[in-house]
Amino acid sequence: MVEAPRDPALRSVLAMLAPGTHLREGIERVIRADRGTLIVIGWTPQIEPLVSGGFVIDIAATSQRVAELAKMDGALVLDADAKRILRANVHLVPDPSIPTSETGTRHRSAERTARQTVQPVIAVSESMGMVNVYFGGTKHVLEEVSALLVRANQALSTLERYRSRLDEVTALLSAREVEDAVTVRDAVLALQRAEMLRRIAGEVESHVIELGSEGRLIQLQLDELVGSVGNMRELLVRDYLKDRRRKLKRVLEELASLETDELLNPELVAALLAYGDDDLELQVTPRGYRMLSRIPRLPATVIERLVERFHTLPRIMEATISDLDQVEGVGGHRARMIQEGLRRLSEPIAPDRFN
Repeated sequence: MVEAPRDPALRSVLAMLAPGTHLREGIERVIRADRGTLIVIGWTPQIEPLVSGGFVIDIAATSQRVAELAKMDGALVLDADAKRILRANVHLVPDPSIPTSETGTRHRSAERTARQTVQPVIAVSESMGMVNVYFGGTKHVLEEVSALLVRANQALSTLERYRSRLDEVTALLSAREVEDAVTVRDAVLALQRAEMLRRIAGEVESHVIELGSEGRLIQLQLDELVGSVGNMRELLVRDYLKDRRRKLKRVLEELASLETDELLNPELVAALLAYGDDDLELQVTPRGYRMLSRIPRLPATVIERLVERFHTLPRIMEATISDLDQVEGVGGHRARMIQEGLRRLSEPIAPDRFN
């Protein structure tokens, strides 16, 4: 199975090659004509010394022009946005000492050029009709739309299951927050689920990018599934990070860098929140960021001031309208809205939902 690309730079290249784009249509024309070609994306000082022969053309790139110019034996060089064809019928002369795993002449040149220049190079196989994208030391094989749709839908089904599990875990967390009975383990479990959801959503997003115009429906489903929980990780960390001196951005980066088996280890995730190995059953009190963010039309600046004033969620929930009104930016109307919102969110949750 081809792994979904995570590198943002590679994703941008794949977006240029998505179905519906002029470059993808031009490549498909080349394949239907039983021909092969090399296409370099970007004319840079690193590319220039590797180019020999050919001719300068500098015209707008269309699918027809890509297909016609590819009939010549040499490579095409496009600008960085793949909107113009700058040179045609050129011979690529990369350093022959650069290691390559390819066997064919065209693909060896493509891989070496990509490694030497860190520019994307596309190789279309004449014999097999395959399209390989080389970018630095990465090789990505373009798949048929039908195969991509199958994988995207499988990932979407997995995402739906993880969203359901996240909803269950966060609902239980909310109930325990209201009771002031949260443990480090509860917070860690919610953070683990939120991070897994983010990773699977990223995989679906990669498929959507490769699908181009064919991925609109999947994009809509993706937005529906993750739209309301996009900042869940940030809110959980802000609620439960023990050492406030640690930067939020750094904690989220370290969380994202964990391997899957590391992410499933509660002690490692707890350590990111500055808790020890023996602290999983330790009772902790949330600051209130996540719960307050669920109140409609409550600005982030007001949430921040509420937490600065009251420090914990229980204290915010115990505050009177008069207490809340004293916080800058709240006022009487918003104070009543906050109190009513927290009252609604603290309503009892059916216990059998978590059995």
